[in-house]
Amino acid sequence: MPLAQAIAILQKHCRIIKNVQVLYSEQTPLGHDLILNLTQDGIKLLFDAANQRLKVIEVYDLSKVKLKYCGVHFNSQAISPTIEQIDQSFGATHPGVYNAAEQLFHLNFRGLSFSFQLDSWNEAPKYEIPHGAMVKRMHIYTGNNLQETRAPVMPLACFLGNIFAESVDVLRDAAGPVGLKLRLLTAVGAGCGPGVMADSKVRSLERSIYFGDSCQDVLSALGSPHKVFYKSEDKMKIHSPSPHKQVPSKCNDYFFNYFTLGVDILFHSATHLVKKFVLHTNYPGHYNFNIYNRCDFKIPLVIKKEGADSQTVDCLLTTNSKWDQIQELLGHPMEKPVVLHRSSSANNTNPFGSTFCFGLQRMIFEVMQNNHIASVTLYGAHRTASQTRLESSSSSH
Repeated sequence: MPLAQAIAILQKHCRIIKNVQVLYSEQTPLGHDLILNLTQDGIKLLFDAANQRLKVIEVYDLSKVKLKYCGVHFNSQAISPTIEQIDQSFGATHPGVYNAAEQLFHLNFRGLSFSFQLDSWNEAPKYEIPHGAMVKRMHIYTGNNLQETRAPVMPLACFLGNIFAESVDVLRDAAGPVGLKLRLLTAVGAGCGPGVMADSKVRSLERSIYFGDSCQDVLSALGSPHKVFYKSEDKMKIHSPSPHKQVPSKCNDYFFNYFTLGVDILFHSATHLVKKFVLHTNYPGHYNFNIYNRCDFKIPLVIKKEGADSQTVDCLLTTNSKWDQIQELLGHPMEKPVVLHRSSSANNTNPFGSTFCFGLQRMIFEVMQNNHIASVTLYGAHRTASQTRLESSSSSH
């Protein structure tokens, strides 16, 4: 399950599920799981830091919940989760493993682990958990090993009629970006509702969109956007060479917002052709966190090595690339960054601070204060869709 869907479910039941904490590492967001802590329920939802899908469910306070297996309670106010109760409910399994540092005995089933508190025993048993030992924590996951578990692929029940991007490749020519190639995932089958999931399956699609494509081209490739946003003003116009010479437009440019793809597409107000692409990384600690799914993009680069032989090296920028790594490949920007301070019209405060926008090779990198990339804006010379597709086709042969 994607992080955004889990948060939406918790928000929908905010009168029942209260005091939810979002836990993450501010400086190293990829080094630690992203956690939703349901403090009043004693449950943590652990999401993979890279793909932001649910990986582990941890129940750390069993006194706050009732738990069943095959319709029978094994934990409630009347039933204590002792080792005897776990044996009765789940049956036999492999011998447990004792962790001396935690003073916990871990009993593992496939996709399920129980941790028993052993601080009342002086000497830890080798295999058998002492009678009366109580479960302190429970983990639910996929696979056979909690330490090696990975977030599973998104289940069919989570598609809900949406398309999701498995990956987004930036298409480039010698001058810079020309478009995007998206590998999309969608659920196809008999329909929606109980009893039809068994007939559904995940289908993979590839779609390409380019600068200069019409809004009809984009709609045919990606379907309807989740939202259409009209720009009220161009706040970056002041940074152009001659802002006073620009003729005010009678109508506004507009975005197609594809939240489940992590992509925005900007169209020119007069021509209705693609003008810019915005790719969102959805890092926690950014003002727009949880509005978009993470866009797993890849930007190919050809770097010329210094020297007489003028050799070139193929490199790749990704969603996980940090700003200092990007500068090593593309060089340092000649101009100072534009400082971006986001806030809403109702509330001018932004607890996450400003971000910094640097322009390199027809790409604008929005850099967070922890050196990670919040978004990448791609822009290019306007051309007709037929010209772009013809150039792309000829370069692929």
